[in-house]
Amino acid sequence: MIFSYFTILIMVNYVKKESLWNKDIKRDTGISLTQSLETDVLIIGGGITGITTAYYLKDTNLKVTLVEQNLVASGVSSRTTGKVNYLQETIYTDLEKLYSSKVATNYLESQLFAINEIKRIVKKEKIKCNLEKVSSYIFTNKKREITKIKEEKNFLQKQGIEVKAHTHLSLPLAIQYAISVRDTYVFHPLKYLLHLKKVCEAKGVSFYENTRIQKMEKLDDGYLCYTDKYEIKANKVVLACHYPFFLHPFLMPLKVYTEKSYITAFKTKNYQTETYITNTLPCQSVRFHKDNTSYMLYLSRSHQLSNHLDEKENFNEAIRGAKRFSKKVDYIWENDDMMTLDHLPYIGYLEKENPNLIIGTGYNTWGMTNGTLAGHIISNLIMGKKNSFSSLFNPLRTNHYFYPGMSLYILGVTAKGYIENKLWKNKSWYSKKVEFLKKDGEDVAIYHEGKKEYIVYSKCPHMGCSLIFNEVEKTWDCPCHASRFSLDGKCIKGPSSYDITYKKK
Repeated sequence: MIFSYFTILIMVNYVKKESLWNKDIKRDTGISLTQSLETDVLIIGGGITGITTAYYLKDTNLKVTLVEQNLVASGVSSRTTGKVNYLQETIYTDLEKLYSSKVATNYLESQLFAINEIKRIVKKEKIKCNLEKVSSYIFTNKKREITKIKEEKNFLQKQGIEVKAHTHLSLPLAIQYAISVRDTYVFHPLKYLLHLKKVCEAKGVSFYENTRIQKMEKLDDGYLCYTDKYEIKANKVVLACHYPFFLHPFLMPLKVYTEKSYITAFKTKNYQTETYITNTLPCQSVRFHKDNTSYMLYLSRSHQLSNHLDEKENFNEAIRGAKRFSKKVDYIWENDDMMTLDHLPYIGYLEKENPNLIIGTGYNTWGMTNGTLAGHIISNLIMGKKNSFSSLFNPLRTNHYFYPGMSLYILGVTAKGYIENKLWKNKSWYSKKVEFLKKDGEDVAIYHEGKKEYIVYSKCPHMGCSLIFNEVEKTWDCPCHASRFSLDGKCIKGPSSYDITYKKK
């Protein structure tokens, strides 16, 4: 057992630490913004929400511009498991209890609509993205959860959906009870999104990659958005950047929290047209993917962001979990999901009587359907069209369930991460190559690589949380809101919009 554990500790260094979806994908370096400009619609963020919004607007007379701080489809949308699914743990039972059967039914209808939209788009645009119909399962190995899954089964059956019950799975996973449905899908998210980008570009949508918006200024007729060198004047701005910034009045840190999980992928001879997921944390999720080779994707080790700060342990534990299925793990990566207090995404206007600032975020781990749905709702709002789902996901909703205690909980767990990473700077799991100190009166961190030193400011520019060093991926990570910085301090993931590279005074 000890030998096996240390074998896994060593193995993490030999597993490809990147998403399976990047395999065999050829992409260019992208065009960056080289001058100031004006546009009707500025979309900030090049994931599924941003690209889908652009897709729905491509045939209008509007000038549409999308900016992405890295490469399009290189963020959260490229690190998903790629499920296109309406069986989402026990979401309908949760919504029914918190609000009403009407709200739960409306959410189900929205997910079915999104699935049909993805199918329609794939067919219309002839996208080769491995879209495949599968059966999907929710399962539990806890007796106390059986009743809740049965309630989910009853709800779905009342909606006319065929649901089957199971006490055994074809995978080596502990189970007390499970249900399954048909008519769900999986696909290759990167192939889908990169194809949509080409379709949009052919229709005149402008894409600027490696272009980061650092701040916004509200105008009477829109917004003035600033990069480090240029300005973009836009009539309407769409925040499609996962964890939105510039939102202090919206109190985003008190309305969402970040859930982190780890995905492994490995070759398999036991290919199945089925997906699996548990209904409680820590989540276990399984799907299969077949291109030239068949792979199994296994998601595990899911947790609230600040609860497990030792990334080496997290990656090793994920590999240990995958060992029950395969002797060799080929890929491993992590992903972050924005979780809302009331289980519903935020899609729509951010301010009353301000039709110029629109958001899409908080997809509660189901980004492929909700990101597609967000693109449809946001484009309808921009074009002045009615949408039957817009009121359900309204960010300013007040008629739905709200529990102030949850805001205090989020504040508490964020504070926990803030405090712990200050106290744990000298914990044993930190690499000896990392040191934290004061330099010219500033808090800095230094990573030593041979004779080379990487010096960065050790506080996140977003809200001042102390950064931790991710020894596995060689990044500086924020345990409060998931900003991420490269070894030399470049911001590679928000909500921060600034670098942390140390500048000598």
